[in-house]
Amino acid sequence: MTDEEAAIGSRSQTDVVIEGIKGMLTRGDLRPGSRLPVEKDLAAQLGVSRGSLREGVRALATLGVLETRQGDGTYVTSLDPRRLLSPLGFLADLQQPAHAADLLAVRRVLETESVSLAATRLSDDELAELDDVLGVVDEILENEPDMDLEAFIHADTEFHRMIARASGNPPLAAIIDTLVGRTFRARLWRAISHRGSVRETQAEHRAILDELVRRDPERARIRMSVHLLGVEEFSAAHADEDPEAI
Repeated sequence: MTDEEAAIGSRSQTDVVIEGIKGMLTRGDLRPGSRLPVEKDLAAQLGVSRGSLREGVRALATLGVLETRQGDGTYVTSLDPRRLLSPLGFLADLQQPAHAADLLAVRRVLETESVSLAATRLSDDELAELDDVLGVVDEILENEPDMDLEAFIHADTEFHRMIARASGNPPLAAIIDTLVGRTFRARLWRAISHRGSVRETQAEHRAILDELVRRDPERARIRMSVHLLGVEEFSAAHADEDPEAI
């Protein structure tokens, strides 16, 4: 057997392990927090070598599905969407600054949906918390022209994350959470190079919150789309500039 044939065989056996454990999860044989059977028994059950089993377990651990506890065996994680979607963050990190607008376009598609869902699900307490976040930005704006722009971006980020969580869709919220964090530098670059954008953003956030208070999904969707389109278009227009210079 050549090295290439051996590599193909190894990959196929690893795939057997991955598919086998995935099947155990979907059937309910394994659940979040479950301990995997001992290595010898699981390898026999799946019809693979113990070496292939270890490779498959390592791959699933990288994906956030399994975790190995030293001296205590291998367990299924909580299968939290944020953990399972963490590879998306790696993909976003690999994007060049010039492609920030692409990530922002994805955000726009997802967040118009999340804000529409949140409009009918936000509690009065959550609406008050959103208002508090925007109150922090009001205080930041009082220090113009010496505004704490990083604090502004952090407040901006929290505003969007809170709305995403209120959508009631954990996978959707997890994806948005990842993308909002990965566009931090692009948004900070916009705030620095175009100071008027901070007040514009605050006004747009207030408009979004007004529609959420009115419990109007469609108008909230439109307000969010307009808001994120502005950030996206700015990033596209300034794609050749270097945000790393900030």
